[in-house]
Amino acid sequence: MKLWGGRFETGPSEIFERFSGSLDFDRRLLDADVRGSQAFARALERAGILNAAEREIVVAALEAIRADSSSPSFYAGAADEDIHTLVIRELKERAGPVADKIHTGRSRNEQVSLDTRLWLREECGRARAFLGGVMGALLELADKHPGAVIPGYTHTRRAQAVLWPHYLLAYFEMFARDRERFGEARRRANALPLGSGALAGSGFPFDREAMARDLGFDTITANSMDVSADRDFALDFLYAASAAMLHLSRLAEDWILYSSEEFGWLELADGVTSGSSLMPQKKNPDSLELIRGKCGRVMGCLTSLMVTMKGLPMTYNRDMQEDKVPLFEAADQLGGSLEMMREVIRTARLNPARPAAAAEESWVVATDLAEALARAGTPFHQAHQIVGRFVLESVRAGKRPADWTAEEMERFAPEFKREMAAFLNPNKGMQSREIPGGTGPEAVASALARAKQLLEQMTV
Repeated sequence: MKLWGGRFETGPSEIFERFSGSLDFDRRLLDADVRGSQAFARALERAGILNAAEREIVVAALEAIRADSSSPSFYAGAADEDIHTLVIRELKERAGPVADKIHTGRSRNEQVSLDTRLWLREECGRARAFLGGVMGALLELADKHPGAVIPGYTHTRRAQAVLWPHYLLAYFEMFARDRERFGEARRRANALPLGSGALAGSGFPFDREAMARDLGFDTITANSMDVSADRDFALDFLYAASAAMLHLSRLAEDWILYSSEEFGWLELADGVTSGSSLMPQKKNPDSLELIRGKCGRVMGCLTSLMVTMKGLPMTYNRDMQEDKVPLFEAADQLGGSLEMMREVIRTARLNPARPAAAAEESWVVATDLAEALARAGTPFHQAHQIVGRFVLESVRAGKRPADWTAEEMERFAPEFKREMAAFLNPNKGMQSREIPGGTGPEAVASALARAKQLLEQMTV
């Protein structure tokens, strides 16, 4: 059946039917479509278009459609244009002539917006729950090695020593922002579009506030033309998904390197790695590589919808049907990647001796020495030059920080005081970084406690 046709002398061609159909991908909106139609039936009753008995027939038939849709055979042979047409056809078969009233004062434009918003609200909650799982796994891993020291990097070069939990908390903060973004995306999607009609508003006196309460929306949309034209709420979700995938990809890249033989910091569990069909010794970080690769797919989804929307005139255009594939694709890839990353983190093992040795043999203490000189009264630019020459001499002589004595340091530069030799150990320098947000042991302990409290307070 079609929801239109009186204007046409002939039906659509078979080629157009195939080209324009969307049931194969928008069928996942069935539950949202049923819920929206049930709420609309109640609105029709309040407006005097359905009586109580008719409303009861429609709502019950829709509930039966929802129940039957869980069977794989439900869609067998379905040739409907989209999920909305399928639901209406099924409704008419089950409820009879009263089903013809269900579209009174309602357009598919607002119906599609409603269904997508209902679906998106749940997906935002799902993403937030998955992010909470990743964040919790990071904190558990931090607790296993509270005092482990690793080199921090800039430009992929060893820069300054940090505590392992401090490093993990950096990603915790990224994912916490991602979780906030999904909360904001949900808030923006949580406005009821019903009552907007095709673009000019409904010609029937529906109580939009009552429909909003019925479906759990925070508010109603303010402009019917905007509803017909709007896909910002989908773009908000796709941006949040892209940002989260970006952060997952960066973490994956770190751990691909850190678990390599050259670093040897991390051991990834057998359950999240794979071998080679040719090389028996290989243990490949495929789970992390796939997360890194899927990041591009999700970003492509954001770009796809942005390009689709950029040149559309007001209001609805059929191009907007193309929002579903990237939206569903991004949600699927994000959920799978977050679930996978949580398992990688949960099962990873740190070998703290390896990163500690990397910190001790390198010159990550250089800034600590320069700052010690500055605290003792040497202008920082001069201190920077002194320590720079000190590092250069060490590199030429093949000396590590631990190879210097306090006496040798004093001979190298009179600005060095005997007590400054303690800063040749990375642990000493970290103790000076107790500023909030720093890597000092007490600052990190406080940050961990705050992160745990934040995680406990989280609600989807």
